[in-house]
Amino acid sequence: MPALFPTEYEARLTWLGRVAQRDTTLEAEPLDAVDVTFAGIAGEDHAGLTRPSCSRVLSQHPRNTEIRNVRQFSVLSVEELTAIAATMGIARLDPAWLGASLVIEGIPDLSHLPPSSRLQGPDGVTLVVDMENRPCQLPAKVIEGYAPGFGARFKRAASGRRGVTAWVEREGRLSRGDTLRLHIPDQPIWSELSRARGSLL
Repeated sequence: MPALFPTEYEARLTWLGRVAQRDTTLEAEPLDAVDVTFAGIAGEDHAGLTRPSCSRVLSQHPRNTEIRNVRQFSVLSVEELTAIAATMGIARLDPAWLGASLVIEGIPDLSHLPPSSRLQGPDGVTLVVDMENRPCQLPAKVIEGYAPGFGARFKRAASGRRGVTAWVEREGRLSRGDTLRLHIPDQPIWSELSRARGSLL
């Protein structure tokens, strides 16, 4: 019995990018197409089968512990970027400023997709959604360089709209203009979720 189901939701891939060296800058280099391997995008600083743990998983692992890399991609949506820009009071946000890997259009509330959802391209290339990508201060410096006075507004404005992180389940090619189909897990919400979250407050 299938555990994942294709939905009627399709997204158009509007932007592709690669962060070559985030120690230097988070700004991404725009690309027209990429070959995707199990390690991610070649030349991308977030690529690799493993990665050092970061602040997002400090409750599970000491910083810089080698862990499986489920953060190969940063996926954002046109709709949420537009909302972030409006909240910031800026005309537009260039995805390159945010270190984006992919920007897609057509899936509502992208940042809150169920973990383990899939985005599948025309040749079968498949990305697995790990979880919501929480906003951080890193884009502020890049934004400030292009739009002085606006960088510090990003983190708060992006709360709940920062997109998702993802990793490669099936290799293939991604190109601007591709259509990605959303597949979601056939699993109800855990009955104890509210109680578990409440115990953390």
